[in-house]
Amino acid sequence: MLGIVAAVLFFFAFLINAAEIGTNDVFSSTNVMLLGLTTLALHVAGVGTARTRRR
Repeated sequence: MLGIVAAVLFFFAFLINAAEIGTNDVFSSTNVMLLGLTTLALHVAGVGTARTRRR
């Protein structure tokens, strides 16, 4: 799930950068890209997986 969120954030960052949309400092393409990298790192670390441990 977090991998999909990361892909969507990367796509939004690409659109902001490609269309040269003027946004405030919070929603700049770099900040959105960093949010995407954070969610991708969480996904790779296993956060948000539905897997449970059984004994």
